[in-house]
Amino acid sequence: MKIIYNDGRVAECPEEEELEVLRHSAAHIMAQAVKRLYPDAHFAYGPATEKGFHYDIDLGDVKLTDEDLPAIEKEMQKIVKENLPFKVYPLPRDEAVKLMKDRGEIYKVEHIADLAEDATITFYQQGDYIDMCVGPHLTYTKALKAFKLTALSGAYWKNDQKNKMLTRLNGVAFRNQDELKEYEKQVEEAKARDHRRIGRDMQLFMTDDLIGKGLPMFLPKGYTLWRELENYIRDKELRLGYLHVMTPCVGTVDLYRTSGHWEHYKDNMFPAMEVEGESFVLRPMNCPHHMMIYANRLHSYRDLPIRIGEIAHDFRFEPSGTLKGIERARHFCQNDAHLFVTPEQIKDEVANVVSLIRDVYRDFHITDYRCVLSLRDPEDKVKYHQDDEMWNKAESALREVLRELNIDFTEEIGEAAFYGPKLDVNVKPAIGAEYTLSTCQLDFCLPAKFNLKYVDKDGSEKTPVVLHRAILGSIDRFMAYLIEETKGAFPLWVAPVQVKVLPVSDKSMEYASKVTEELLDAGIRAELDERNEKIGYKIRYARQEDKVPYMLIIGEKEVNEENLSVRDRETDQTTVMGMKEFIEMLDKQIRERA
Repeated sequence: MKIIYNDGRVAECPEEEELEVLRHSAAHIMAQAVKRLYPDAHFAYGPATEKGFHYDIDLGDVKLTDEDLPAIEKEMQKIVKENLPFKVYPLPRDEAVKLMKDRGEIYKVEHIADLAEDATITFYQQGDYIDMCVGPHLTYTKALKAFKLTALSGAYWKNDQKNKMLTRLNGVAFRNQDELKEYEKQVEEAKARDHRRIGRDMQLFMTDDLIGKGLPMFLPKGYTLWRELENYIRDKELRLGYLHVMTPCVGTVDLYRTSGHWEHYKDNMFPAMEVEGESFVLRPMNCPHHMMIYANRLHSYRDLPIRIGEIAHDFRFEPSGTLKGIERARHFCQNDAHLFVTPEQIKDEVANVVSLIRDVYRDFHITDYRCVLSLRDPEDKVKYHQDDEMWNKAESALREVLRELNIDFTEEIGEAAFYGPKLDVNVKPAIGAEYTLSTCQLDFCLPAKFNLKYVDKDGSEKTPVVLHRAILGSIDRFMAYLIEETKGAFPLWVAPVQVKVLPVSDKSMEYASKVTEELLDAGIRAELDERNEKIGYKIRYARQEDKVPYMLIIGEKEVNEENLSVRDRETDQTTVMGMKEFIEMLDKQIRERA
């Protein structure tokens, strides 16, 4: 595959760059198609992405919908068949500005103003379309052989909420049709696993714009699953010496000024509320509240470590375009904790956190994950608390601890919290890109801001170090992960309904009711299907729709022999057993988290 560079040179494309060049060229071809169909369109940025490409476009009063995508795609196919050559040429800054002004490209003119004075400004042209770009690109449009437009979304110009919301047109491009078909298969698999669809179909949670975007509500079965996760992690933490608390969902603006969140995190918080002369905000995180709990009384070095835990309701103003079911919402519940330690205790406490993460991942059979040491970007003077000595000390301490614990990790610049570095555990889900589930952050900053102290062995006052950690992350996100990994077929021990009792007819209803009561008395989450439906339908519904681990088929034979016909969701096989044997089997599987 030949490509053209911005100096006019034509050469064979290195194999590792092929997809990026294809996708970048596809963005230009898509922009040309949009311009033909919507002549008043103005273009912002149009990069290649990991899976495809997008272009942010100002369409004025035109509102595109998904129904418009086929027409744009058809116009792209026309441009490909026309086999237009990509031509490149540089222009001096003043001529570049004039060209873009003449073509009405107001965003390109603003982009030029952001470039260095000595920057080379190059343009690529195919047919009647000209775009400012550094390239490289294909030599002819016909070289784009496999592409598809996928979705519409919104994007602020320069990713700044103060700027205009543009239309983001997304697509994918591949080397050939086989790769595109493989991608489409993955998309279908993603749809089958999408926790939003499964959550709706299984009646786990719901959203409604009348309540507000990004504010999910958990329905009875979903809340049962949520509660099982909450109880599971709280019980583990209590056995490890955590002290669980409950704190308010609001705090004063002064609280967040003290912590530094108001300066560094304000754009991600809901606006302040004025009440009786005071300003309050919905809390985006829990550390300031836990700092105040620690400060409530004097501590000795003998008290440390103090591990304060909470399943806490938090609120963050996520842009509407980034919201995704319960995976990313504006209200969520963190499995949060703050560990107040002496410097000498850092290693042991980090080791304990890592051990807890590994223990939880074993219980949920999570094996595809990696550890990341997230560091600050020293050049970013806005995002991070400015204290080079503190940062160097914290980053070196956490790096040293991870090495001593023989934890394999990579380092990523610019991913730290504003107050300190962190260990992020990123999972690779069955669908989509990896994301962080668990985290452990090392903080020398906030304890000093809140003037926290403990009395050391020599009687002097010292400032503790704080470990911020979340094992399940947010229970909501963990639940979304679990839904997509299992497609809603949850392990027995967390399944909202563990057993469905299915009477064959009214004649077996009395015995089926008695069986259900016995299971409930034994602590098993059981449901009786009393609907006047054929048994085949009931079995299919329980297995495929409710995805219940076990079904008990109760007919005349089971009534006469006082036993159970047990249908297993996984094997679809039926086994006859007594009630005592069945309950013992369930208890063992639940206890072992099979």
